[in-house]
Amino acid sequence: MATKQRGRPRSFDRETALEQALRTFWEHGYEGTSVSDLTRVMGIGAPSLYAAFGDKRTLFDEVVVRYGVTHGAFSGRAFAEEPTARGAVARLLREAAAEFTDPDHPRGCLVITAATNCTTPEVEEGLRERRNATIAGIESRIRAAVTAGELPASVDPAALARYTGAVFQGMSQQARDGATREQLEAVADLAMRAWPQAPRAHNGV
Repeated sequence: MATKQRGRPRSFDRETALEQALRTFWEHGYEGTSVSDLTRVMGIGAPSLYAAFGDKRTLFDEVVVRYGVTHGAFSGRAFAEEPTARGAVARLLREAAAEFTDPDHPRGCLVITAATNCTTPEVEEGLRERRNATIAGIESRIRAAVTAGELPASVDPAALARYTGAVFQGMSQQARDGATREQLEAVADLAMRAWPQAPRAHNGV
């Protein structure tokens, strides 16, 4: 008589299961994703899910971290690799147009959309903190660019960073609503036209 298998099945691949959970949260949001949805797409039972990842909230926290170093890593790379604030933001928006509309995964940005209509305050607050941290990082880069003379002294770093964040977040929603990559690239181009020009002494991108 065969014994009933307990715990995680041998075929369980944690990284694959985590990616499936990520895509499900990304598509349906935290509130719209149930434990049964997760076990179905991850191919494991509830006991295995709890043993490997903890509860739904703990799993979501891990998903958000994974998103930041995989699908969402393009934003950090733009600021780490581009020499100017203007170049970093232009690259951020251009790559967002591609990433947000990539047919290989759900549209938009998980950090922006996953807490829509969320009734779990900790989840909503956690994502809000991440979004605000991104805007703060953009503001810091702009402020440094003003200090270095890369951008005019008249620039308001906080307002320009908030504007950039609004465009980025709006592009995510537009992608969810069906905007194409080309349409979002046009939005990115228009947004950069609103950016202040670099002083003539600097060759800003």
